[in-house]
Order: sequence, then C-alpha cells, then structure tokens
Amino acid sequence: MGLSTVTMIYAGMFYIAALVLVVGLVYKIVDYSRTPVPLKIPTTPAPTTRSGVIYRMAKEVVVFESLFKANKWIWVFGWLFHFGLLLVLARHLRYFTEPVWFWVGIVQPFGKYASIMMVIGMAGLLARRFLVDRVRYISTPSDYLMLVLLIAIGLSGMLMTFVVHTDIVALKAFFLGLMYLDVQPLPQDLTLLVHLALVALLMVIFPISKLLHAPGLFFSPTRNQVDNPREHRHIAAWAARLDQKN
Repeated sequence: MGLSTVTMIYAGMFYIAALVLVVGLVYKIVDYSRTPVPLKIPTTPAPTTRSGVIYRMAKEVVVFESLFKANKWIWVFGWLFHFGLLLVLARHLRYFTEPVWFWVGIVQPFGKYASIMMVIGMAGLLARRFLVDRVRYISTPSDYLMLVLLIAIGLSGMLMTFVVHTDIVALKAFFLGLMYLDVQPLPQDLTLLVHLALVALLMVIFPISKLLHAPGLFFSPTRNQVDNPREHRHIAAWAARLDQKN
C-alpha cells in the first residue's frame, strides 16, 4: 500500500526544515566565530584565567547567573522554561533511537510533566512583555510570535500526552524512517499534525530568530574573554594579519 499524501508532505517538510536548521546554524556559528573582537571587553568582575572563564560560562549555561543577579522573577520563568525544555527534548529522543538509550527511559516520567513547567515558564515570559512597560516598549511582533509559537508547541504536545493520545509506535517508525530514508506512514491525528507543523516551522525560523542566543552565548566577548589586559596584549585576528603583512 502506498504512502498517503499527508505522509509525503510531512516527510518532505521535515527534510527541508532539518536542512534549513543545520545549514543555518552552521552558517551563523561560523559567522560568529569570524566576527572581529578588537577590544578586551569582559563584563567585570571577570575571571583572570581560562579555567575561570569555563567555570563562568558553565554557570551562565546551567543556572543563568547574570539573569539571576539582574531579575529574580525573570530568572524563575526563564529557568523553568529552559529546564523543562531540556527534559522534554530528552524525552523525545525515544522517537529517534532504537533501542532506546537507558537514560532516556529514566527521563520519560520527568519529561512528561516537564512540559507543564515549560509552558508556565513561557507564559510568564510572554506576560512580562505585556505587563512591564520598558520591556513592552522594546518588544517587536516577532518577540511575541516566537513565544506564542513555543507555547502552542508545548500545549499541543501536552494535549497529546494527557488528553488525545496518538499512535506513538507508528510515530516512532515515521521518524526512524526519515533518518534511514525509508519513509513510513504517519498517524494522521489532527493534534499531531498541528504539533509537527509547528515544530517544523520553529526549525525553519530558528537560525534567523533571537533563539540564536543559545549558541551565541559562547561567542560573546563579554563572557568568553579572560580579564588579563595587563598581562597579555589583545590583538584581533584581522589586526594580527595586517601586522604580519607589514
């Protein structure tokens, strides 16, 4: 029996979305790495050793240290969203692995309820853009739409988890088939189709959105520089090449 039109459309959609996501991320990361940094501008107090910089970056990635110091309420909602998202993504690895890795199995019950945590965090961040005057003033339509898109993805996923269940065995077969270029039938539940379409949309716009702060954090000179301007002269790569030519 041949594959349905919906299955073929969604298979093509995810191939295109994955290509755009990977190519876009690689392009932006390479662009970040080549951006000149002519000055020593670490945010003080800054570490004076490379190991100190690694420790500082780890605190930013794991506990959002600077955000915690700046605003506790935003930190709460931001951490809820990011930690919930991490567990949800880990839980979804079961659709892309066979056999399922043992730690993915351990995460399953936690990832199931982490979606609630994720949506609460996003709702708080969205409310902040409406309720805080100075944040509302600098917010653009894309800021609102990105949060609405993430909330819609979370809510549609929660709906399938707790209310309208789908055939997860067939769903896993579909994604494993995509990975091995052997497309399998996709369950055609409306909620699932909406959820997957929103995820594909997120994948496409991710490389051109503010969500790029995820990899961008590692290229921020205010965070990744050692505070040692007296001990070592900082010369940007382009300036060093000019010195060599001269």
